[in-house]
Order: sequence, then structure tokens, then C-alpha cells
Amino acid sequence: MDTNSDGGRARAVLRAGVRGLGLALLSLYGSLVLLVLTLVSLVLIPAGVGLFTTPWVLTGVRAHADRRRLLAARWYGVRIPPAYRPVPAGTKPWARTLRLLGDPATWRDLRWLPVDMIAGFVTALVPAALVFYPLEGFALAFGLWRVFTDGTYVGWWYGFVPVSGQGTALLAGLLGVALLVAAFFLTPALLRVHFLLTRAVLAPGQGELRERVRVLTETRRDAVDSSAAELRRIERDLHDGAQARLVAMGMDLGTIEALLEKNPAKARELLVRARQSSADALDELRDLVRGIHPPVLAERGLGDAVRALALRMPVATEVSTGLGRGRAEAPVESAAYFAVSEVLTNAVKHAGADRIWVDLDHADGMLRISVTDNGAGGAVVGAGSGLSGVERRLGTFDGVLAVSSPAGGPTMVTMEIPCALS
Repeated sequence: MDTNSDGGRARAVLRAGVRGLGLALLSLYGSLVLLVLTLVSLVLIPAGVGLFTTPWVLTGVRAHADRRRLLAARWYGVRIPPAYRPVPAGTKPWARTLRLLGDPATWRDLRWLPVDMIAGFVTALVPAALVFYPLEGFALAFGLWRVFTDGTYVGWWYGFVPVSGQGTALLAGLLGVALLVAAFFLTPALLRVHFLLTRAVLAPGQGELRERVRVLTETRRDAVDSSAAELRRIERDLHDGAQARLVAMGMDLGTIEALLEKNPAKARELLVRARQSSADALDELRDLVRGIHPPVLAERGLGDAVRALALRMPVATEVSTGLGRGRAEAPVESAAYFAVSEVLTNAVKHAGADRIWVDLDHADGMLRISVTDNGAGGAVVGAGSGLSGVERRLGTFDGVLAVSSPAGGPTMVTMEIPCALS
């Protein structure tokens, strides 16, 4: 915003007045309509209709609030964090309604609507009035007063000035000049007050921040526990697998050395076995490395890594990806890959599926993955289930897991992780 010259300042004032007028209309009518629709939809929840209408209405409320957040940041640098809890795509309407109503940010938005209708309207209208109301005073001073009075009675009031003739019309013009001078110095700051009021209502409170810290602490603790368990698994696999084969191969080589001259045939037999042991040890090390961080994931990204994973599945698995050439951060890709791997394993082992579909996409700052199978259904997220581990893994990155698995199938597991693609 260029305010170094009078011309630049005047343009900034005029721009603030236009913006204030638009915000006043948006605050009054937009918030009023959304508040009425929300109240009607909530009242209709016991009748069942509200279960389907409420998600749409609340989505509109969020879009209305997000629009104000965007304008606050773009026009005056006022940052208002949204702090919404993500709702997985594909969630059924009743479950989506419960998730939205259980989000403190939803109720904060609803409290903001009446505030925006009244206080927001006033704080947006005042700077607009300072810019445009003086035009009426100038019009009265230049003869418009004759339309409203014949000079014998007060036919019009301009502010606190009763206009009854040319003299009082000139006073109205002077008042317009005073208002315009005030607008020149105050309008941008007054419009900023509108956004500061919006932030005061929409920004998350200390209680929500404490809850956020608690959740993050739990997920980080789960991540540390998972990492420790993974290290123990690697140590166990090395000890029981590759290390044991290498020790056996060393013993065979020692025996071969002793038999090389005495019994060449036996030495050749042991040499073949040692060669096979070395190949088996190499395969086990490759599997172990793949279990830690698959090379294809590091080299080609999540989409190709999931395709490679699908090729190793014993059932037909189709992969559709809309990620393009973008890449998430390595820890996010790793978490998503192993989450998909666990879900695919569950589909084969427990659901008895013979066909699986995997869809990957990224939109609105969210990595979305859905895994659908035609198995027996009945999958739940509970203690001891593989899906609980997936939920903890995703929670480390503020991700969410949603499962739709009616008896008889099909089962759809939806995962979302907030992230940006490079």
C-alpha cells in the first residue's frame, strides 16, 4: 500500500471505503443467511433431515469464515488460523455431521456469525461512511438542499446539522469536509479494527491450544514408541535371519577349507550350500531394507512405490494416483506408504478380498488415500487391530483415518495427511 504521497494516501482511503462497504454488506446479509440456515438445519437433526443438510450448511459457514480470513491476511496482514479438525473424504453424512459438531472451531464460527452481523457490520460501515457520506454534504451545499426543503422548515438532517436553507447547507458541506479529513487519516485503521474483531472471535482460544498440545504430545510419544519397537524388530530380524545365515556360511567355509584337499566332492557340495546361504542372506537384507524405507519410495515417490507394492500383492490390486510429479516430505511419504501397506495386508489376510482399489490424490493441502476392497467387511479401529497402528502412525503427522466397513463389505479405508507437495 503506497501512502508516501497524498495521491497514494487518497487511493488507499478510497480503496478502504469500497472494501468497507463490501464487507458491511457481506457481514449483514451473508452472516444473517448462514445463521438462519444453520439454526433451521440444527433444529431438523432430530427429524433426520438435518443429518444431511447440516454438513452442507456448516461447510458454507466455514467457507464464509475462511473468506474473511483470506481478506484479513491479504489486505491488512491479520493472520487468523483456522484450526479446523480434518474430516476424511467419503465420510457418511451422519458421521460427518457429528464430526463437524464435535469440532470446537465449528462452534466458534457459529458464535462469530451474530457478532459479524452486528459489530462486524458496524466496524465495516463506519470507514465506508467516512469516505462516502461527505458526498451528500457536498451535494447539499451545492444546491441539493432545495429538493428537501422550501426554506420554511427543516426538511433534511445531515448528521447533526438541520438543513433548512443555503446557510445550513453550507454547514453541512463543512461537516462533510471534516468527515473527509477524518477519513483521510482514520479509514484504513478503522477497517483494520474490523479484522481484529474477527480475529478475536475466530482465533482458537487457550483451551483449544492446550488440547492441541496434549494431542501432539500423545502422537509424538506414540511415534517414539513405534520407532523403538521398529528398532527392536530390525535387531531381531538381523539376529535371527541374516546374521544366523552369515554365521552358518562362515562355518561352511571353514569346513570347505579343511576338506578342500581331502574330500573335494564334499567341499564342492558345501560350497554350493554356502553360495545359496549368501544369496538367501542378501535377499533377507534387501527385504529388511525395503521394510525400513523402500528404495523405490526414495527414488520414484509415493505413487510408484504404492504401484510396486500392489504388484507384490497376491490379489488383483489397481492403483490410481493424481499426485503428478509432486513429492511430499520423506517422513510423510514413508508414513503413507506403510499405512497403505498395512491396510492392504489386512484386506488380504482378514477380509478375504480378491480385488482391491487404491486411490491417491492431493488437494487443498491434504494428501488423501482411499483403499477399497470387496471382502467380507466388519473392519473396526480398535485395540490390537492393525488399523489402530495405522491411526497412530497418521496421527504423528496430524492425519486422520476413517473406516467404512459394513458386514458383508465392501470396506473403504480413507486416510488424510495435511502436507504440501514440492
